[in-house]
Amino acid sequence: MSEQSTDLRETVRRRYAASAMKVTEGGSACCGPQPVEVDDNFGSALYAADERDALPTEAVAASLGCGNPTAVAELREGERVLDLGSGGGIDVLLSARRVGPTGKAYGLDMTEEMLALALANAKKAGATNVEFLKGTIEAIPLPANTIDVVISNCVINLSTDKPAVFAETFRVLRPGGRIGLSDVVADDALTPGQRAERGDYVGCIAGALSFAEYRAGLEAAGFTDIEITPTHQVADGMHSAIVRATRPPAVETRTEATRSADTCCGVNSCCTSGETAADPALTVTEAKAASGCGCQD
Repeated sequence: MSEQSTDLRETVRRRYAASAMKVTEGGSACCGPQPVEVDDNFGSALYAADERDALPTEAVAASLGCGNPTAVAELREGERVLDLGSGGGIDVLLSARRVGPTGKAYGLDMTEEMLALALANAKKAGATNVEFLKGTIEAIPLPANTIDVVISNCVINLSTDKPAVFAETFRVLRPGGRIGLSDVVADDALTPGQRAERGDYVGCIAGALSFAEYRAGLEAAGFTDIEITPTHQVADGMHSAIVRATRPPAVETRTEATRSADTCCGVNSCCTSGETAADPALTVTEAKAASGCGCQD
């Protein structure tokens, strides 16, 4: 990682740590410094009242996102969900309620203060099917092929290595798994410099990819069925968007063992009334003899 990327990550970490401490002390978090303000475009206002009322006030107060990914991820009973950049835990706790006791919700965050707040919120909520992990979204500390759904709320745009985030997300998803993200996405016409004019990394805007860049990044990682749908504008030419995509299902490959089982003794359907020679030029008896099969009947 370059020195600039390290500095940006540390800037993000410090600001989000300060947000967590502010909530712990009885205040509310904010997404970042001016010109990005916390209004109806960011934070807990994007959640339904019944969702907010069912959670600890600290989890609601710590909400910094630009959407509500649990509302678009179509979570089902028994699924395993991972929230990238889980903050105070609002999306993890909502996900845990949706997947039920047979499912599990993981939260991943790099900020000690946010993790401490999230754990306290999980305890207050009585959530037993949640687990919070310390780490970065560029190097997810979970095994491959173990997650059904990955969600995230206005966090991927903060990463300085988005290809790594997309690759890691693809890795931990099981074949057929999916993503349901809320993120800030820029109009294709905006240059990186123009995006920077509209905010900074901590303000959830300057690091945003364009619509075309986001799609290309997901495709490069292997995702299919990509949908990027803007929901509301957060700055001129910058949008909160719902991002959906799928890791393709596993394609069954016929192994040598499978093929030899199908053609035992050089014949198909060996030792049944429907057996035929695998090589159409041979009789069943000739095929068995040629393969050295002990079953010559």
